[in-house]
Amino acid sequence: MIGQGFQKRPLKTQEIVSLASKALAKAGLKGKRVLTICPDSTRTAPLPLFFRIFHDLLGPEVKQLDYLIALGTHQPMSDEAINKLFGLTAKERAGKYAQVRVFNHRWDDPKALKAIGAIPADEIYALSGGLMKQAVPVALNKMIFDYDQIIICGPTFPHEVVGFSGGNKYLFPGIAAADIINFFHWLGGVITNPKINGTKATPVRAVVDKAASFVAVPKLCFSLVVYFGELHGLYISTPEEAFSRAADLSNKLHIIYKDKPFRRVLSMAPEMYDDIWTAGKCMYKLEPVVADGGELIIYAPHVTEVSYTHGKVLDQIGYHVRDYFLKQMGKFKGVPGGVMAHSTHVKGIGTFENGVEKPRVTVTLATRIPKERCDRINLGYLDPDSINPKDFEGRENEGILCVHKAGEMLYRLKNPPAWACFGR
Repeated sequence: MIGQGFQKRPLKTQEIVSLASKALAKAGLKGKRVLTICPDSTRTAPLPLFFRIFHDLLGPEVKQLDYLIALGTHQPMSDEAINKLFGLTAKERAGKYAQVRVFNHRWDDPKALKAIGAIPADEIYALSGGLMKQAVPVALNKMIFDYDQIIICGPTFPHEVVGFSGGNKYLFPGIAAADIINFFHWLGGVITNPKINGTKATPVRAVVDKAASFVAVPKLCFSLVVYFGELHGLYISTPEEAFSRAADLSNKLHIIYKDKPFRRVLSMAPEMYDDIWTAGKCMYKLEPVVADGGELIIYAPHVTEVSYTHGKVLDQIGYHVRDYFLKQMGKFKGVPGGVMAHSTHVKGIGTFENGVEKPRVTVTLATRIPKERCDRINLGYLDPDSINPKDFEGRENEGILCVHKAGEMLYRLKNPPAWACFGR
């Protein structure tokens, strides 16, 4: 393990370069083909810095240095968006960095994928704590097998499906096929967001790490801990070890504890979330501090779409609590588990008894998605132009919370109820 992290201060550039230099020298990559797997623009990370560090340290030595963007099921990035992601001008990319190729992962293109095995049903039963019992095929982007070394480079934050992001999650779902993506997202949905978000050891993480063990290409992970845009931690090792250290620091930096729940929360989505599929994080990270019967408003005036990838399915099934699906699974046969999981995470904890659905809280969209569509997908509507965020600020004593750039910091109660505690 090579790494360093601080709660009180960010790493200095020279510290980052020194850590990277030591790790890459130790890896012995001279003459090898290297593929770096990184997140898209929906994650806060100093990718421009690492792009240049890798180019300076590896460019003169390796045979090839390329990038694969771990999109999961997100939309492919344009050349303009890729340049922005890495802090490049079009001239730099066509000139100085012309030998560096950047690829989008395509989860929906069978020709881009390769099956590498399956996790047996009995093992899934054990890993999931008895929640699931089915064989899970493991497939991912076949491009990785054209390289001698994988470098995973991405941040770790509390996460609604796996507990904390990072590590092998950049392989599954980052560059994975639909079957395993849908499987473990639904597993996380069944456990529920409040129980799993911000928990380091989860059944979903166990499935992800098991799937990653099928990948024979050597893996080196740069796990980043980013706090309000600055790099506070960098841990370089195997994906499992680097993730573990990063999650420990993330647990200290990225979780905010509150004394009491709030009856109304304005959760403001940054522009890096361009649909509800991604802006849903504004609910995931704040659900634990919304009072029973309260309201959470996803404020995103720039958002016009439910999901660029899965919008048609969500228009059909809508947003519902977990038990709405669990108690009617026959009705939703064929609906991707990842879409159902997103639906339940946005709607939140609730019950479904005798055909009556009772969400614990009300989730309202203050976006450019029309009221008619909000009604159809079973979410509330507010005209975003009717909201002045300043009206919500500084009113915590009144039970009103305003959160700017929501989606990465996890909010919890100091004394949480049972529904928000893992294993209870």
